[in-house]
Amino acid sequence: MKRKQPNDVYTLADLRNWSDITHGIKPPIRLAVIGDPVAHSLSPAMQNAALREEQIDLQYTKLHVRAEELEDALALIRENNFVGANVTVPHKQRAFALMDECDRHAADVGVVNTIVVRGQKLIGFNTDGIGFARAIREEFSVDLKDLRILLVGAGGVARAIAFECGKQGCERLVIANRTADRAADLVQQLQKFFVGPKVLGPVSRLQAIGLSDSTLRGQIPHTDLVVNATSLGLEHSDPLPIGGHVLEPHLMIYDTVYSPRRTRLLLAAEQTGARATNGLSMLLHQGARSFEIWFDREASVSAMRVGLQA
Repeated sequence: MKRKQPNDVYTLADLRNWSDITHGIKPPIRLAVIGDPVAHSLSPAMQNAALREEQIDLQYTKLHVRAEELEDALALIRENNFVGANVTVPHKQRAFALMDECDRHAADVGVVNTIVVRGQKLIGFNTDGIGFARAIREEFSVDLKDLRILLVGAGGVARAIAFECGKQGCERLVIANRTADRAADLVQQLQKFFVGPKVLGPVSRLQAIGLSDSTLRGQIPHTDLVVNATSLGLEHSDPLPIGGHVLEPHLMIYDTVYSPRRTRLLLAAEQTGARATNGLSMLLHQGARSFEIWFDREASVSAMRVGLQA
């Protein structure tokens, strides 16, 4: 008998009838990435490569779950004996509120991107921050502690990155967001990491700003790394998260969006002469850390990297 092939994407309706929907699929599907949108995600290619490398008889899939469906979906992954899941936009902050427990880092950030199912409990973790730090080291051969960073966004991904920058003692952190109050609130939570002077000159080490061109231009001379931590770029019609005319050649640009692989921001950076890369390396390293949390063993980063490139 021909083995039943898994779907590319599943839904909440599928989770409600999981045993019937996935009957005959081997290895069984017990891990997933939950998001909206989620069809673009490369996490299954990466995680399934790691599962095969480590000879773990499970599969990882995509779950398209809308905001109003998240609570039911999380209850169903527990009922259907999932090992765990990743959570992506726009669910990371809402997922935090739905956990039974969280590790200390996720509790500090208030954002969950990795879930472990332990008995009847959902345990939340956040691997975005460490994934980002490892990605910057890999892409630009520099550590966060040595950088002046302009972070665009104040949502779930941005919060994880901002806290990691603070914990690693970056030279300077500026959070730029369209909603000024949201950026200011995040800056307030980060104050404890930026006590005392570290940067010589007239600029503050920690600051919240808007996204006007004039405001951004004033920050660029005091910036080494610009990070897009918004979802702008996933759709072709999306505006640039930061105007290309504001960028300068001395900058490093990191776009956490990885699909398409050459986002509009990366194209703008290339025209400026700045070094730039997409978020695949962050996806790789946060995913490796998630794997380690689920299975309490080191992930095969090399196998996962090959999976992403397939």
